[in-house]
Amino acid sequence: QVQLVESGGAVVQPGASLRLSCAASGLTFSDYAMGWFRQAPGKEREFVAAITISGIRANYAESVEGRFSLSRDNTKNTVYPQMNSLEPEDTGDYLCAATRGARSIRQRDYQYWGQGTQVTVSS
Repeated sequence: QVQLVESGGAVVQPGASLRLSCAASGLTFSDYAMGWFRQAPGKEREFVAAITISGIRANYAESVEGRFSLSRDNTKNTVYPQMNSLEPEDTGDYLCAATRGARSIRQRDYQYWGQGTQVTVSS
């Protein structure tokens, strides 16, 4: 059974940093590109970032470019979004997802999803 478990969400002030984690089990992690999405209250889920199987390349939504960075450790079956200079607009439920295909910004390309971890940015 495939499981993706996110952690690290918190309530922080604007300008703070957070590092989330997504631990995968039940799959061969090094066969999957990983993505992160977020959903704010009352809004549709949106793409945040994705990383290749090797971890060499990542792409980001324009709204987080330059503030977020994504890395993975294939020995630990874990992917890490580092989020810096957080803004209130970054508030939402952050979900990781796995795909056997190439990294993608489209939700429908991902086969497995985690349950999410909540990030709240508020003063």
